[in-house]
This record gives sequence, C-alpha cells and structure tokens, in this order.
Amino acid sequence: MSLTQIGVRSRASEWARSLSLLQVGWGLAIFATLLFSIAPPLVRFALLDGFDTAMLLLVRLWISVPIFGLTLAITDRQQLRLPLRGAAAAMLVGGVNALGMMLFFGALGQLEASLASMILSLSPPIVLSLLALRGERLTRRHLVRLGLALAGVYLLVGPGGQVNWTGVGLATVATFLFSLQVALTQWLLVSYNSRTVAFYVTATMAGVVMLWWGLSGAPWTAPTPGGWWVVFTLAIACTYLARLTYFAAIGTIGGAQIALLGPLETLLTVIWSILFLHERLTALQFAGGALILASALLAVQRLGRVNLHLPRR
Repeated sequence: MSLTQIGVRSRASEWARSLSLLQVGWGLAIFATLLFSIAPPLVRFALLDGFDTAMLLLVRLWISVPIFGLTLAITDRQQLRLPLRGAAAAMLVGGVNALGMMLFFGALGQLEASLASMILSLSPPIVLSLLALRGERLTRRHLVRLGLALAGVYLLVGPGGQVNWTGVGLATVATFLFSLQVALTQWLLVSYNSRTVAFYVTATMAGVVMLWWGLSGAPWTAPTPGGWWVVFTLAIACTYLARLTYFAAIGTIGGAQIALLGPLETLLTVIWSILFLHERLTALQFAGGALILASALLAVQRLGRVNLHLPRR
C-alpha cells in the first residue's frame, strides 16, 4: 500500500470519527431539548394538583443537587473545586436564576404552560440587549428582532382574549432574570468548567429557594402520588439527565449550535401542553408565538457569533 493510499484512508477514518461524534452530539442535544421541554407542563400539572410552588421547586432541587454532585465526585473529583472568585460569581448567578425560577413557577400557577413558555422565548433578544451594555455590537437586525418579539407579545397577550396579567408579569420578569443570568455567565463564568459551574449554580439555587420557603412559613402539603411522580421526573429527567446530556453535547458540537434548538424546545412545550393538559390558544396567540419564535431564532444565530450558550433553567 502506497503512502498516498495510507494518507487517504487516515483522512477518511478521521472524517468518519468526526461525523460519528457530530451525530452523537446532536443526538444528546435533541434528547436534552426534549427533556427540558416537558418541564413546564409537568410543573403546571403539579401546581394544579395542589403542590405548593416553593415546595415543588425545593424538593426538585433537593433530589437533583446531591445526585449531580455525587456524579462529579465519582467521575472527576477535581471538578468539584472552584476558585473563590468563581464560586462567588456562581453564587450570584445561582441567586438570579433561583429568583427567576421562583417567579416562573409562580407564573405557571397563573398561566397555561404553553403561553408562559412562549413569553420565556423572549430571552435571546433580551440577552443581546444586555450584552450591548458590555460592548457587544448591535445592528439594525437587532431592532428587527426586538420588533418581531414585541409584536408577538402583543398578539399573545393583547387581543387574544382574557389573560391573567399577574401571570404575564411574573413570566416577563422571570424572562428578564433568566436573560440576566445568561449575560452574567458570559461576563463572569465563561473561563470555568461548565459542569462545575452548573453544580455550584444549582446548589446555590437550592439554598435560596430553601430560604424563601422558610420565610414563607415552610408550607408543606402532602403531595398526591401523581405529585410525587411529577417532582421525581422533574428532578431526575428534567434537571439531572437533561443537564448532563446538555453539557456533554456542548463539548461535542458547541453551545452556539445547541442554542439554535431553543425555539424547538418552546414548540415541543406547546405541543405537550395541548396534548396532555388540553390547553387551547387562539389563532392570534399562535401568530404571536410564531413571531416570538422567529425573533428567538434570529437572536440565537447572533448569540452563536459571540460564542455564547444559553444555560438551562
């Protein structure tokens, strides 16, 4: 066999390995997106079933954080270490994320899951606006993205019928806080290991939610069997497994590519909400949701150019 043939075979083998890794990475990313998409309908179901908002979020974190930390300790104990400056930044991001999560859970107690998830899709254009505060260049296309998003919100909550404005307000503030979390992660935590950051952020969230739960009187309502099924699914599938596969996918195909799946996550959430919670949206609300998804898709394409991935909720 000649040296040329050996070289061709080597390049072909390398190409095949790269293609295989790419397929695995996209498979992991789609699987994580699927798991993330079922969280809002599950939360909505649990709240309608009588689960207290703070208790639901707290039990979810109580279950997932130790499992996540144990996994890191077993696979690579050094992953548990984070410098003091990084730990402080992670606590700040975790606090912002926890507040956003509490407000979003509160919104799901007032709004249908499909509607709340569409409002949450405003996050990418808001992130771009926040990044502009630190020098990220904005273009005319950004104004187009914001215009599409605002028009979508108007159709979604304006002429579409009776809407719970308290829930809309909670979802909107939660969306801003989730967007702020993304920007803070980019500014403060991008140089640290993503799985370590995720563990510290999630652990901080558990502490903040526990404090909120305690200050609100530590309410405890015995969950129904269906409620326990939901909370374990949220903790193990939508938090632990989803985040593990999400960060594994980032290492394979990159966060910018995964960010493109954000609109797909929203679309799947709407589908699950319609199928299993029997939610209904008007034609105008569907049109508004389509405009918001279009804005989000254009925004995540731009976010990909600044090498930013969207941390999960």
